[in-house]
Amino acid sequence: MRTLLFTGPGGAGTTTLAASAAVRAARSGRDTALLTRQDTTLAGLDEVGNLRVVRIDPQAALERLWHGSAATAGAVLPQLTLPPASSVVPLPGAGDVALFAELARADADLVVVDAGSLDAAAELLALPATLRWWLDQLLPPGMRALGAVRTAAVASGMARRGPVDAALAAVPVVEALLAADRLADPSDVAVCLVAPARASSAGALRTAAAGLALHGHRAAAVLTRVLPLEGPGEWSARRAAEQEASVAALAEVAPVHAVPEAAEAPGDVDALAALLDGFDAAAPAAPAPAPERAEGGWRLVVPLPFAERDAVRMTRWVDDLVITVGSVRRSLRLDPLLRRCEVTGGRLADPGTPAARLKVGFRPDPQQWPADLLAAETMAPKEGTS
Repeated sequence: MRTLLFTGPGGAGTTTLAASAAVRAARSGRDTALLTRQDTTLAGLDEVGNLRVVRIDPQAALERLWHGSAATAGAVLPQLTLPPASSVVPLPGAGDVALFAELARADADLVVVDAGSLDAAAELLALPATLRWWLDQLLPPGMRALGAVRTAAVASGMARRGPVDAALAAVPVVEALLAADRLADPSDVAVCLVAPARASSAGALRTAAAGLALHGHRAAAVLTRVLPLEGPGEWSARRAAEQEASVAALAEVAPVHAVPEAAEAPGDVDALAALLDGFDAAAPAAPAPAPERAEGGWRLVVPLPFAERDAVRMTRWVDDLVITVGSVRRSLRLDPLLRRCEVTGGRLADPGTPAARLKVGFRPDPQQWPADLLAAETMAPKEGTS
């Protein structure tokens, strides 16, 4: 595991527990980096050996990017008056890009990411695939190859620099960023969900689990704060019953690690590290969907734990299968076999359960299969036959 990502509803303690995990990893001897958008002012945190704390500042990140690219853009587009880096206003989503860029640059054995809210973490995990999708739509591989020829021609003086060169200059930057993506391999990423032991928490984490699975990730653990409710009285009894039921519901999402609720925030690094005594996260297995033989063709199975039928939508776009779960969407690039097939339909099996999965059927497209190969396919033994 190379990346440990913490996320949860607002006020759940995500930043504190991410810092605790980073301190414990650093004290165990691992070279560790903690990436966070929040101020970390705990005394002694910056003095922990093997630990680097990086605060993500979207404004500063945009200024660095603008400072390095404005001169090139200005030379290509002299008719525009570009503002200096100190006057550039960040676009919505700049924080996600800044965090992703810092994650790609992080040179550490373990990077602990304080990803913030569930929505912010979902956007971060979706960002690599989203960047690849837009890059392919705006500048397909064939166009990028021609762009490389043009760039060489401009460098040699055989062609004049124009507006298109500004776009082409950004391609290597995006490709380098994607090449260093630490989130690409789910087996290297452990996602920890943080939530209070309340009745409302299970629903939020179930929704988050479906979105995580759509992007190839599974929750490694649920960290939940629990109160020591042993006193007499009706309030304590009712709160203890709710807490017990909530922990049981959270355990359906991922293994639960209880974090004792303290009267005050940790006052030093030792108290911070003690919050996660006995906790050890490991990235759960999340194999990528692969085609399997089925009657009349093939089937692609996409795990979507806890997804409900009315929240799942699917469409085919050229070589991609576009799946939407609630507000989360991903475009899955089909392998060469399925690209030459037609989609026959999709069905969500076991909806609302941890085993929920989308089953998508495919059959050979007669227009893309040689006649003799198509005939051989129709005569092949069906699944379950000899």
